[in-house]
Amino acid sequence: MMRRSGVAVPADRELSRIRSHGVKGARMTDTPAEDDLRYEVRDHIGYIVFNRPHARNALTFAMYERLAEICEAVNKSGSVKVLVLSGAGDKAFASGTDISQFRAFKTPQDALDYEARIDRVLGTLEETRVPTIAAIAGACTGGGAGIAACCDIRIGATTARFGFPIARTLGNCLAMSNLSRLAALIGPARIKDVIFTARLVEAREALHIGLISEMVEPGELMSRAEALARLIAGHAPLTLRATKDALRRLRPNLSRQDGEDLVLMCYMSRDFREGMDAFLNKRTPQWTGE
Repeated sequence: MMRRSGVAVPADRELSRIRSHGVKGARMTDTPAEDDLRYEVRDHIGYIVFNRPHARNALTFAMYERLAEICEAVNKSGSVKVLVLSGAGDKAFASGTDISQFRAFKTPQDALDYEARIDRVLGTLEETRVPTIAAIAGACTGGGAGIAACCDIRIGATTARFGFPIARTLGNCLAMSNLSRLAALIGPARIKDVIFTARLVEAREALHIGLISEMVEPGELMSRAEALARLIAGHAPLTLRATKDALRRLRPNLSRQDGEDLVLMCYMSRDFREGMDAFLNKRTPQWTGE
């Protein structure tokens, strides 16, 4: 609920109101995405929950779009001071893009459009004017790990596991913007280690290398995230925003066209089709490098 002039207002109603005054896109309706990605505001703190626990909170395209819409709405509103992102259940924060979303890929443009969408959504999250906190329990992989990397602060439960196991599963690649963001967090050498080995980084190692700033017991995760959000919400907003923007500007300024040849090399390959078929049919892929 949002509180405006002493009245509690459902966050989605406030989101629709803000979007009708200039945030791009059609008016929000009751769609499945609103169930799959929940949003509410309490005491000036916005809570985003990836809510597909039966699928380890795998992300649909509609969920990505709703995440971007929420961030755009927060930028138009002065009410929300911090965003907290988490996953429903205890199995996953978010396990990446739902593989079934890739079945429609037929042309090179499909691959470029997908990466452009993800780049736009993650960029919108990263550029949100308020601090963002990822409260991570369980698997945080693929697109879920990309979302966590966009957040300003990451807190992990002892069950948290991070990674991009694409070299073992689909045979696709990360966009250069994703790699740039990760390089700023943990450095190129560790990125290569994680992607080349397709392993998942356990919470203790994530804390050691700076991927998360705190590690807590699973039952304490949300209470700690809320306490941190309340602390940050009481600080000078312009100081927080300037720090976010300045650190982002220190990174290389990449265009969406950078690395398109690499995206097409992977997504249009026989290996990608093989990886997707193997994943959906629960078998080991046979890579050929073609």
